[in-house]
Amino acid sequence: MRTDTHHLATVRNLGILAHVDAGKTTVTERILYATGATHRRGEVHDGTTVTDFDPQERERGITIFAAAVSCVWDGHRVNLIDTPGHVDFADEVERALRVLDGAVAVFDAVAGVEPQSEAVWRQADRHGVPRIAFVNKLDRPGADLDTAVESIRTRLHPAPLVVQLPIGAEDRFTGVVDLPHLRALVRDDGDGAVRRAPVPEDLREEALRRRRLLEEAVAALHPAALEEYCARSTLSAGTLTAALRDLTLSGEGLVVLCGSAYRDRGVEALLDAVVSYLPSPLDVPAVRGVHEGTGQERAADPGAPFAALVFKVQAAPTGRLTCLRIYSGTVRKGDVVRDAGTGRTERVGRVLRVRADRHVPVDRAVAGDIVAVAGLKGARAGTTLCAPDAPLLLEPPGVADPVVAVAVEARGSAGTGRLAAALARLTEEDPSLVAGTDPETGQTVLSGMGELHLEVAVEQLRSVHGVEVTVGRPAVSHRETVGRGVVGTAYRHVKQDGGAGQFAHVVLDVEPWEGDFVFRSTVVGGRVPQEYVRAVRAGCLAALAEGPLGHPVTGLRVTLTDGATHVKDSSEAAFRTAGRLGLREALRGCVMVLLEPVAEVTVTVPDDAVGVVLGDLAARRGRVSGSLARGGATVVTATVPLAGLFGYATRLRGRTQGRATFTARPTGYAPAPGSAPTPGYAPTPGSGPGAASGSGSAGADR
Repeated sequence: MRTDTHHLATVRNLGILAHVDAGKTTVTERILYATGATHRRGEVHDGTTVTDFDPQERERGITIFAAAVSCVWDGHRVNLIDTPGHVDFADEVERALRVLDGAVAVFDAVAGVEPQSEAVWRQADRHGVPRIAFVNKLDRPGADLDTAVESIRTRLHPAPLVVQLPIGAEDRFTGVVDLPHLRALVRDDGDGAVRRAPVPEDLREEALRRRRLLEEAVAALHPAALEEYCARSTLSAGTLTAALRDLTLSGEGLVVLCGSAYRDRGVEALLDAVVSYLPSPLDVPAVRGVHEGTGQERAADPGAPFAALVFKVQAAPTGRLTCLRIYSGTVRKGDVVRDAGTGRTERVGRVLRVRADRHVPVDRAVAGDIVAVAGLKGARAGTTLCAPDAPLLLEPPGVADPVVAVAVEARGSAGTGRLAAALARLTEEDPSLVAGTDPETGQTVLSGMGELHLEVAVEQLRSVHGVEVTVGRPAVSHRETVGRGVVGTAYRHVKQDGGAGQFAHVVLDVEPWEGDFVFRSTVVGGRVPQEYVRAVRAGCLAALAEGPLGHPVTGLRVTLTDGATHVKDSSEAAFRTAGRLGLREALRGCVMVLLEPVAEVTVTVPDDAVGVVLGDLAARRGRVSGSLARGGATVVTATVPLAGLFGYATRLRGRTQGRATFTARPTGYAPAPGSAPTPGYAPTPGSGPGAASGSGSAGADR
């Protein structure tokens, strides 16, 4: 490993962010080709890309899993993560952003800012990741740089600083004018090299005008640039470049470049911009962690104690790989590292430079590197690895709550154990997947961030883990309650089959109750001793497991009003049985009401889509309880039956172009259609699968 490419100042850790189909993966492929990391151009439509190596990615033509690659450009080590653009895989983006220093946001020159472009932009805002923008696909019909830049300004609200001017338009797009240096960058179709040439005469006046606008915009934001501009009425290329870097690092300005990755236009200039404007590990604050409740900082120094954060775990043909970002120190093959969360130590088997699914062993990795290590068995995404003698716990990346669920079942009893093992592997590699058994229905439920997310997971169960499964809709757990009670239900339990007999006599009143379950006794005169009263209560609790309608019972008060005992044959067991069977008989005489689980759904929706969302909630039997205007959006709150939320994720995304967000919080149970509760009845709080909470970017199918 050469020290010149691993000096901290020459390292760039960046991600490629964008809406699906904006060209992220093609940009990544062209970067690898331009840097010599690959020797042929991979194409998404041919399934030959480096980063989309999973069979499902190649079949679907989209990025599903964040893939790390590493290359060298102009003496700089570039560690790059190609992130998914589909909203269902936003958690992959979240984990990547947690360990990145900078990012390139890719925009379609025709579509401009698209819905998921906004989502990933906000994610990067939360992590404070500096960005530059690349307006891609300028060779497409209808492509327009100025329109795309205006959409960036109005929808994302940064200060766009356009540093390039296209040469030609649509199918005649041949290159770009570099405005800071006033030169043309055109690819020679003969040998593929990028030539630096004078600005074409027909564009010179426009290039000068745009450079003047760039100078004015930069001077308005940067004090040193303003001083030079006032003194000389212009900015030198050096001052302009330095100011653009400062504005990028502070987030006050957004450098905008343009090109066509598919046609190899503008990729080399993009790499130059990555080196010039995006931060090295030295330009970002020292990582902060805690040890024994005390905050500590670790500088990006190869000589400091080792500290790294795991952001991805993946299965490889050679075994389990743990991908991590090293914040301080050095790791070598054979080193012992500590899991800061559990205190367990493990030995590093190998250190690997990553190129998607291909790996190159290296002797060591240092602060600022993004690498994979083999040999760790316990590390998970979010685990902090540190030196055993210098423990430090770093903040893990956030994990969103699942919003969609399906029931999965292995075909045949022999596959049940294999399904459990496969689900454990899936959830280990992707923390946004949650698998578990519903205690009430007995179903194995797999939950995730969207329907496509779950489709991919189920296909992995079949193709990768070899488990054939059937997939269905999770059952909704209902409850039942008392709509109208009964008074004076008497039950006598008598059993005589030789030896000591059993005798218990109870009289029960049952009535609706605005709560879960209440038991009381009004027996006087000692007709039922206190220990037997407790046994009756225990028997009544057992009877609540299944009511006359076949569901657990809630929302009732049972009163023991009278009873009788036998001097020899009465016992706690006898009164427990009498309480259980007596309450069952009383419930058969009551008017029962079927309850369904409901959730409070909060939808944040752009003002222009409020009507659509309200109509859809009404169609799902939702009851709107309030709305609030908030910064160009409306927050709608409604109570919706859980059964009406199945499929809501996809529907909401489609109807709002992915711009709506939501949370869902269980609020209990309410009467199902056709079940009329008695006046004054209030839904009771409950638990179970129907009350599972969720949140996400497009709906809660739980």
